[in-house]
Order: sequence, then structure tokens, then C-alpha cells
Amino acid sequence: MTTNILILCTHNSARSVLSEGMLNHWAQKLGRDVRAFSAGSAPSGRLNPHALKALNNAGVDTKGYRSKSWDEFTVDGAPEVHIVITVCDSATSEACPHWPGSPVKVHWGYADPSNAPGGDDGQRLAFELTRQAMGYRMLQLLALPLGSMGPGDLQQALTRIAQS
Repeated sequence: MTTNILILCTHNSARSVLSEGMLNHWAQKLGRDVRAFSAGSAPSGRLNPHALKALNNAGVDTKGYRSKSWDEFTVDGAPEVHIVITVCDSATSEACPHWPGSPVKVHWGYADPSNAPGGDDGQRLAFELTRQAMGYRMLQLLALPLGSMGPGDLQQALTRIAQS
């Protein structure tokens, strides 16, 4: 059974997109049956070009990526979500919709690389460092025996990853 993971950030334009890209990239490389999706409570309708560039530079195919609402994951026919990860502080404090199946929820906060000082060069570097940090956490997630973990053990493991 595929483990579906929904990664949330308010605008779904940068951090959630970086996380989705890295998780799908590593899952495919490692042969893990995991699928990441990203969404936002108030999607901007566009993806940050620095996020796309950082992913493309890492060999991640971003074709088909788009900024989308988390509402897409609450309707009939949507993938059943097993894990919900928030990656921005504003998304973790928002009232999320009811996710069918009661997925495990965790917050893995990252500073917004769009606010990095130093103009375009500073932002490019911030996006790359954020991509690397997210990729490291995604590798830790993929090392877990997801198919055999109960919700409590999974919650604890994901919280430990958040603290690393």
C-alpha cells in the first residue's frame, strides 16, 4: 500500500513544494512506496522560481507541479492521506480541514527562504540550503518502516525527526 503524505504551507509556493519534490525524488530513488503531495490553505497560484530552480538543480523533475488548495485532498476520489506535515509556522496554526482516515500530523518548521537577505543571490542560497535540510528529513522519514508502524509509534518517530 502506498503511503501518501500531504505537505502543507499556507501559499504552497516554496517550502511545501521543496518538500514534495525531495520526498518523491528520494522515494523513487530508494524504491519506497511513498507518494508526496503539497498544498496550501491560501494557495498563491504560482510556484516560486527559486524553489523550482533548487529542485531542478538537484535532478528533481518538477513538471506538473502547481500551487493548489488543500481542499483538493478532502473530496471524494482524493488520495487517502496517511501523514500530514506542515512546514511553515502559519500553516500549523491554521484550522485544517478534516482529513479522512485521521492521518498522523507533525510540524517540521523551516524559515521562509523567500525572506532571506542578500537579494537574489541570498535567496538562491537560502532555497538551496532549505532544500538540503528538507531532503535530509525526508531521507530519515523514508528510513522508517512505515507499513508496520502504528499511529502512536509513527507520531513519535516523526516528532523525533522534527527535533533533529
